[in-house]
Amino acid sequence: MDLAPARGAATIEEVAARAGVSRSTVSRVVNGSTAVSPAALEAVRRAIEELQYVPNRAARSLASRQTRAIALVIPEDTDRFFGDPFFGSIVAGIGEVIGESDYVMNMLIASDDASAKALGYLRGGSVDGAIVASHHTSDTFVDRLADAVPVVYGGRPARVRATDHYVDVDNLRGGRDATQYLLDRGHRRLATIAGPADMPAGIDRLQGFRDALADVGLTPVAVEDGDFTEAGGADAMRRILASGEAPEAVFVASDLMARGAFTALREHGYEPGRDVAVIGFDDSAVATSLVPALTTVRQPSHDQGRHMAMMLLDVLAGRATTNTAILPTEIIERASA
Repeated sequence: MDLAPARGAATIEEVAARAGVSRSTVSRVVNGSTAVSPAALEAVRRAIEELQYVPNRAARSLASRQTRAIALVIPEDTDRFFGDPFFGSIVAGIGEVIGESDYVMNMLIASDDASAKALGYLRGGSVDGAIVASHHTSDTFVDRLADAVPVVYGGRPARVRATDHYVDVDNLRGGRDATQYLLDRGHRRLATIAGPADMPAGIDRLQGFRDALADVGLTPVAVEDGDFTEAGGADAMRRILASGEAPEAVFVASDLMARGAFTALREHGYEPGRDVAVIGFDDSAVATSLVPALTTVRQPSHDQGRHMAMMLLDVLAGRATTNTAILPTEIIERASA
């Protein structure tokens, strides 16, 4: 938002330089945005006072006009986006809320090779805010979005800042509960197929698994990382089986990976649910399509999408009362564990 100064007065660039912040941060402060840290807010206000910066009223009126558009940013490749039911559920939740508002939604599938283009688009003033539906530690461009527009993250960001807004599910509790479910059924030789080690969801679900075992003095017989895909789950299960005797039970950090684990178990002569108990995470359509049907941890993806959209609308309207929301998970019992 460009705010032209009165003739002969200080420029917005001079205010930004004096405050040690970006030009867009100064614009946000002048326009009353809440998406500014307390320290930055104080620095900008001090610089404005010292430099006697006065925005031109006509330019300010023009700048305050909103695009009435938000961006849904998916930092994944197209195969992952279209192949994982999680994204369909979360997008549906976001779409419901945005559809009931005065905003339109633009969706950007921004894999690594497209990240620069996506960032340029978002910084170009085409949207009022953004929702980021997935986040890896390597997605550094995502961190820079908040310098351009207000952002709400789906899941805890890898590097949380005091001003970040996000909606997450209780992945730590979900991982712990899944593992406790297996322990309560008498299983003691437990393995896990964890999610990606560069995603907070994968990290938290694995930590919940380890915590539940530690509570009863056990250690996992195997821990293999997957990538939240079916192929990744199959490969991880094959590595577990290749390392020695099959575990009694496996906690798999996504339903898609669990489907891959079913395939690998059968390749080696083990029947899921009979020879090896399997519990997944998501409660997506995949869970009920498997035979036997998959016992899993339900994460409220649709509700998460709705909460993300509502939080962003609150931020844009200046009425946000909280930066974070953590939604509960629950065990859905079926036949695989």
